[in-house]
Amino acid sequence: MVSPRERKVDTDQIFTTLRDEILTGQHPAGTQFKEIPLAERFGVSRTPIRSALTRLQQEQLLVRRDRGLEIPRTDPERVIQVYDLRIKLEETAAGEAARSHQLSELLRLEALLARDRALENPTEQEMLSTNLEFHEAVWAATRNPVLIDLLERLGTHLIHSPRPTLAVGGRWPESLDEHAAIIRAIEDRDEELARQLAREHMETAKKIRLRLLKETAIHSF
Repeated sequence: MVSPRERKVDTDQIFTTLRDEILTGQHPAGTQFKEIPLAERFGVSRTPIRSALTRLQQEQLLVRRDRGLEIPRTDPERVIQVYDLRIKLEETAAGEAARSHQLSELLRLEALLARDRALENPTEQEMLSTNLEFHEAVWAATRNPVLIDLLERLGTHLIHSPRPTLAVGGRWPESLDEHAAIIRAIEDRDEELARQLAREHMETAKKIRLRLLKETAIHSF
């Protein structure tokens, strides 16, 4: 048994843990985040929990409803706006990664791709988390902290969308092939090709997301 003292973690750790869980889809839209159960889970008082929840609310990962803080539900118009912006930023990131990356960052991308190709029948949550990790590695290769910050903030607006686009049809293996092509362009320091491939990659995701949103709207009537 782990004692309460040993289980204690600080606000930053609590915030990071909950943020990662939300970003990887471990909690569906509408899930409530309450101080007492979370305090018991982390073995802390309600004070660090309250601080972590406030930060999550500031990042718009949680919203306040009548019943308290919960994960927001999908706003189709907002999702489309986010995709339009993310296409531009991902395109920029791929180009900058091609220009600025170092060998260690290229090796990181290749290792992530190899790991993802080795996954057998990945769950939707695995698809979400591994795909996010790959894109974050591309962002890191830009060595541009402002661009990285913008992409991280923008990404939080897409996590509430029902069902990941990677789980549709044969999208998962297709996406990995696209990741491989982006890596090759980065390795060759071909900025223009890297930008083009990243743009096409995200435009495909947007088309699938629009289709999923339409299907959700139809079934809701």
